[in-house]
Amino acid sequence: MQTLEAGAAAPEFSLQDQNGNTVSLSQFKGKNKVLVYFYPKAMTPGCTTQACSLRDSKAELDALNTVVLGLSPDPVKKLKGFEEKKELNFALLSDEDHAVADAFGVWGLKKFMGKEYDGIHRLSFLVDENGVIEHVFNKFKTKDHHDVVINYLKGE
Repeated sequence: MQTLEAGAAAPEFSLQDQNGNTVSLSQFKGKNKVLVYFYPKAMTPGCTTQACSLRDSKAELDALNTVVLGLSPDPVKKLKGFEEKKELNFALLSDEDHAVADAFGVWGLKKFMGKEYDGIHRLSFLVDENGVIEHVFNKFKTKDHHDVVINYLKGE
C-alpha cells in the first residue's frame, strides 16, 4: 500500500453518490478545497461517529471553503440509508470496486481481532483548489477527526 502524500496530484475520479448522481473531483477545481475522507463501512460505530461530527461541522467547513466527500466500498443503496438515518448533509460516494481507494493508496491489508483482510484504511486527504493534495490526515480518532481538519484549515 503506497499512500499518496502532500504535494501529489489528487487522482481524478467520478463516482455515484447516495442519490445516484455522479460526483467528480474535478467539478470542485478552481472553486473549493475538498476533504476526501475514506471510511471502511457505513453504519458502523466509528464511521457513524466520524460522519456525524462532519455533519455537525458543515457550517464551519463551508465558511472555510471546504466540501466534504466521504468514500467507502458500500453500495449506493446502503449509503442512502446511512444518509437518511444519520441526517448527513454531504456527499457519500460508492467506491465498490475500491479503484479510487487504490489510487489514493488507502486499500490494503488490515488486521482486526486476529483476522487479516483487505479493506480501506481510515485516512483523509485535503485537496486544494488546484487538485493537489495539500495535507494527509492520518493521525486522528473518529470522534476528533472534524476538529483536526478544522484546526488545520484555520492554521492552528
